[in-house]
Amino acid sequence: MSHAHTAYKSKQKNLLIAIVLNVLITVAQVIGGIISGSLALLSDALHNFSDVVSLLISYVASFFSNKKASQNKTFGYKRAEIIAAFINACTLIVIAFFLIIEATERFFKPEIIDATLVIWLSIVAIVGNGISVWILHADAKNNMNIRSSYLHLFTDLLGSVAVLIGGLLMQYYQLYWVDGVLTLMIAIYLLIVGFQLAKKAFGILMLFTPKDINVKQLVNQVNSLPEVKHMHHVHIWQLNDDEVHLEAHIDFDEDIALSKFDAILEQIETIAVNQYGINHINIQPEYQKPDNKNVIVQD
Repeated sequence: MSHAHTAYKSKQKNLLIAIVLNVLITVAQVIGGIISGSLALLSDALHNFSDVVSLLISYVASFFSNKKASQNKTFGYKRAEIIAAFINACTLIVIAFFLIIEATERFFKPEIIDATLVIWLSIVAIVGNGISVWILHADAKNNMNIRSSYLHLFTDLLGSVAVLIGGLLMQYYQLYWVDGVLTLMIAIYLLIVGFQLAKKAFGILMLFTPKDINVKQLVNQVNSLPEVKHMHHVHIWQLNDDEVHLEAHIDFDEDIALSKFDAILEQIETIAVNQYGINHINIQPEYQKPDNKNVIVQD
């Protein structure tokens, strides 16, 4: 069994465990929120439900991304996880706006809440979300799809901690307005992380050049190689978390042999891989071809 296949199976198993845990937490919090009258607890339940949805989306996307390419799907489903990440990020933003509206109303109209129930259920949520965050932490570092679900879970963990603090303040100091304030704080954090993730996923889907790649610098380095006259018609894009592609045309000073081109191509690949993290390279060699010589060409 290959390392990649083992990692895939481990990732799928971790997602399933997180899904089960969050279904249980969501049910408990909905019941508890209705009985206690806590908006923070109900908002936390809503976010937990979004966690379940995001985890299911991530699970399905992870499944499809592992399917092999075919003649009519030459890239396979490698973009599936990026699409899932974008969807999950957008749900974070939508939920955040909903919570802001509800928190504002509750802040101006605080209600008496059964703080004891809030405290115990928030502890249950902290344990459940803490386990989910822990098992997905390693995968979230290198996979945008898993990171989108991880952020759902992590912000919910923070939310549960905030609900616990609010419950304690309501229990011992009768500060019922804290319920709305804590909900607002959770919503603002959701907006920030959701927007950042959505922006990154959108950039990949739109084939934008990764921010850490300086196209001008790369072109100058290639142009300085022997025999190379001019690098142009450059396209650099990120397919998913693991693949960055470079496509370009290169004019040569002489009508060189194919073996000589292969030697130059190896130099270009060394520059692209070692300095820019580009791991898929497609170069079209040219000699006195009358095409557009701009570095960036809009076809």
